[in-house]
This record gives sequence, C-alpha cells and structure tokens, in this order.
Amino acid sequence: MSTPAARLATPHGAVTAHGHPVREDTPAPPVPLPSIASDRHGPEAAQAVVDPRHFRNVLGRFATGVVAITAMDPATGEPAGIAVNSFTSVSLDPPLVAFCVAHTSSTWPRLRQAGRVCVNVLADHHEDVSRQLAAKGTDKFAGLAWTSSPGGHPLIDEALAWIDCSIEAEHPAGDHLIVVARVHDLGTHADRGPLLFFRGSYGRFDG
Repeated sequence: MSTPAARLATPHGAVTAHGHPVREDTPAPPVPLPSIASDRHGPEAAQAVVDPRHFRNVLGRFATGVVAITAMDPATGEPAGIAVNSFTSVSLDPPLVAFCVAHTSSTWPRLRQAGRVCVNVLADHHEDVSRQLAAKGTDKFAGLAWTSSPGGHPLIDEALAWIDCSIEAEHPAGDHLIVVARVHDLGTHADRGPLLFFRGSYGRFDG
C-alpha cells in the first residue's frame, strides 16, 4: 500500500490542527451557498439512489486519523472499546467533540452505559490495536497494553493524545449515531506520527 506523503501544503483558508478555521484580520463577507436542489432536473433526479459501493469508494479518498473510544464497563468492570475514524472537534466553548458509531455496534451500548469515555488518538504503529478493537466476537483488550486515563478509562500505551469526555447527546443519522461528547480533560501522550486511514487501508506519513 502506498502511504500518504510526509509533507502537505497548507492552502489559504485551511483549518488548524484543532479543526477550526484560520482567522484573517479582516474576515470576508459570507458567501451564499447554492441550493442543494439547484442542479437537479425533474422528479427522477430528486429520487436518484446513490450506490453504496460508489459512495464508500468516493468518501474513502478523504484521509482520516483513527481513534479508540474506550471506557470501563460499569456492569463488568472490564475495559471496552471501539475503533473510529469519523472523529472531529465541534466547539471550543463549550469544548465538544463528536464521532459516529454504527447502529449495529454491540460495544457502543456498554460505552454509553459508562457515561464517560476516553478518546485515544492512535499512533502510526497502532494498526493492530485498531484492527483488534474493530473485530467482533473477541476479547478486544487481550494483549493490549494500557493504563488508566485521569478519568479512569483505558489509555492505550503510546497513544498520541487522550481526551476524557462525557456523552452529551446522540443524534440518529441513517445507519449510524452521531455522538456529541463534552471534554473534561485532555493531553498529549506520545510524540510520533499518526495512524492514517485512506481508501480502506491503513497508512502513515513517510519520513
């Protein structure tokens, strides 16, 4: 698998590392967005069905990082976790983040019951961790090295960063849930490259 290039140019108006727009000294006036339906013609176009495989292929060209959402299951006292690549910051005030979870996840109800979770930003050598947490019907933490975050939830050894947060809201969205979480504490943990996910495969920065 080819890996993404090590250096990425920063375009004008790009977002910062925290996911918030770069501010100019003199902000430009807002530009009206065209109507979603402006390029549709006729009722058959409005009812067009997007092929799931094509949708997945196109969206797979958007490279992301990978995080592990972890918690201690209050019912068993055992660690629980899932791997997620749909993670983003939402708000600075109040500090909010969000991630998406499939309705079919059998682990999410355990994390929800905990009420608070730890977001682990995975490093470039954590592909096995991500695959293990994404697997079904296995002991997801078997052989994984972890300690406790300040909030008491699993912190994967050598994760790049951790974010302790509480579940603020859940919003149904198609076959997934959009989970909004409020940040209570966070910090960096290791200094190395991130684990990347691109076109259905894992990768890392070269160099």
